[in-house]
Amino acid sequence: MCPPASSATREKILLRLKESGPATASCLAEQLSVTSSAVRQHLCELQTEGLIESEEVRVGTVGRPKKRWHVVSSAAANARFPDTHANLTLALIAAARAAFGDSGMERLVAERVRAQTEDYLQRIEVGASLADRIGKLSELRSEDGYMSGWVEESVGTYLLWESHCPVCVAATTCQSLCSGELDMFRGVLGDGVRVERVEYLMDGDRRCAYRIEESPISFLDDPAS
Repeated sequence: MCPPASSATREKILLRLKESGPATASCLAEQLSVTSSAVRQHLCELQTEGLIESEEVRVGTVGRPKKRWHVVSSAAANARFPDTHANLTLALIAAARAAFGDSGMERLVAERVRAQTEDYLQRIEVGASLADRIGKLSELRSEDGYMSGWVEESVGTYLLWESHCPVCVAATTCQSLCSGELDMFRGVLGDGVRVERVEYLMDGDRRCAYRIEESPISFLDDPAS
């Protein structure tokens, strides 16, 4: 049984794991300026709640393996992070599908993609480089609650990720929202850019991630479809 611990620090640990991915207790302690023993106590409570789990990793060739912690992909874990009016969204999806059928739902999603693409394009500098467009897109997605980040993996190749999906509940019943997101990314980043989803929350990954690279041929790879 874990002793009681500060809920504020515990929530910071959970948020850090959600945003930045797997980490050891010592790494979290350094980032949050608390002791490793305090972090382990918080991790124990979070594990008891079923929100995180660990895997053992070996650092170097000597010494005991270390535990690296990550947020699990579960309804309980997702409930700890913002979910944009989930119940209302589910009700609206059900009503739209009943009223307009599946083809009507597809048209609604397409219109959402069009409007979101237009909104983002208006907020991204015309003529910006691909790296600058990705950076601004990541910033806009974070503003919308997706906990987004990005990195340049190599020259002309980038990885953009979203550690949280504020419409996750809706996406479980309307996966065209996910394919629509890829369409939106393509529209925002422009022609000659390849976008491929390489991690997917709906498949049990801890986040959604997209590899983006400059290409003479613009196409979309959606493993969810």
